[in-house]
Formats: sequence, C-alpha cells, structure tokens
Amino acid sequence: MQSLLAVAIKAALKAGIEILKVYNTNFDVEHKSDDSPLTQADKNANEVINSFLKHTQIPIISEENRQLDYSERKEWNRCWIVDPLDGTKEFIKRNGEFTVNIALVENGNPVLGVIYVPVSKELYFTSADGKASKKITVVSEEDSIDEIFKNAKTIRSSIASSEVKIVGSRSHLNEETKNYIATIEKENKVEIVSKGSSLKFCLVAEGLAQLYPRFAPTMEWDTAAGQAICNAVGVSVIDQSTQKPMKYNKPNLLNNYFLVKA
Repeated sequence: MQSLLAVAIKAALKAGIEILKVYNTNFDVEHKSDDSPLTQADKNANEVINSFLKHTQIPIISEENRQLDYSERKEWNRCWIVDPLDGTKEFIKRNGEFTVNIALVENGNPVLGVIYVPVSKELYFTSADGKASKKITVVSEEDSIDEIFKNAKTIRSSIASSEVKIVGSRSHLNEETKNYIATIEKENKVEIVSKGSSLKFCLVAEGLAQLYPRFAPTMEWDTAAGQAICNAVGVSVIDQSTQKPMKYNKPNLLNNYFLVKA
C-alpha cells in the first residue's frame, strides 16, 4: 500500500505541473455532452496520471477516460478513481480552488486518497494503512516522496466550536442545501465556509468546518479521494439514500446526495 500511495502522490504532483502550464495561458474551454466544461488542462493531467497508474496494473476509472459498462467493471475488487482536475469551473474563474483527486478503492470502499492543490501546492493524503490523514505544502512538485512522508503533518477533525461551520460550494449551492442549512440555524449559530472542488472534504477533515451537505449531483471521481481522507480522521461521509457510507464502482457512477459530518 505504501508503494501504491507513493505512485498516486507522484501522479498527482506531476498532473499539477501540467495543469499550471495551461492555467497560465489564455486557454480555450470546451463543453462536454452534459454541458460541463473541459480544458486542455483536464486532458493533459489525465494523460499524466494514467501514465503513472497503469504500471500498477489496477484498473482506472477517470472522469476523462472512456467509461466502461458495469458488466466490465463488476468483477473489479480494486480500482483507481481519478478526477484529473476537480473544479474546472474554479480553474476557469482562476480562483485557485481546484484539485487533483486520486483514490484507491477496494470492494467499493476508498482506502487511499490523495488530493493536490496545484496553485497553493498543498497536498493531502491518507497514510498507507488508512488510519490517518496528512497534509504538507510542498516546495515544488519535484520534492522526493521520502521528504513528503517525513515532513507531512497529521490532520485532525474538530467539533469544538461556538458555532457550526458548514461548507458550501462556490458553484453549486441549491435550494435543498439552503433548506438543510436553515434547519441547523434554528438551534445553532451557523457560519458558511465557501470552497470549491474536493477542498470541501479537506476543510472538514482538518477541523475547519463540521458539516458539508451535498444535496446536488456529483460523480464518484468528485468524492472518492475526499472520502478516503475524511474516513481516515473519523469523519463520516454518509449516502443520504442508504444512510450508510458512500460506495464506489457502482453500476451507476453518479452519487446519491451525501452528508460529510465531523
């Protein structure tokens, strides 16, 4: 698991380099069939990540790969789930709140997670045993894995606060989410913390918020790495349809609504 974690970290860092190359240009924006935006950065990052992960001989589900039918995926006990550029809308807005997400899933459960923020160079990752999550701001994407493992600090969630901090999306705060927040406000003082991409999971995992309700569509690659990082610090990520932890490599890669709770 340690070697798989190292590969995922290297892949995320190298993808970050490719993303920033495009970020600093006047890039074009395409739109996919579902009207979601796509840039050359998404494509380049995906190519780099695939080049690293394919050597593990573990199958890959990536937002930018051709999606395989469940009949081909159902026998997979292990797979990588990847979003090469999570928060493309934030990338286009140039606000820095976009990430590279890589997760390893075993029997539907995310067991390793890596989230890299190219602009701030913040790197979040689970320990190899999945029992802790770490954070480090790398000096450069060329930092050695040994140095990263040595210098990363353990993060911890926290619920000790005079007010409830709820994470809201910069781009996706809908009526159902607003209604949920309103129910919390009846008994608590609430502060909304806005963030883009999978950084919302990281805020709860490192104790900067207590709740992240997501009552809007997401895909498995949006959440797998964040859930792994949350799980490792004792933060639950609960499917609101099953009332159980979210599962992956499902027949339909669309997630149900979920709640992240410290």
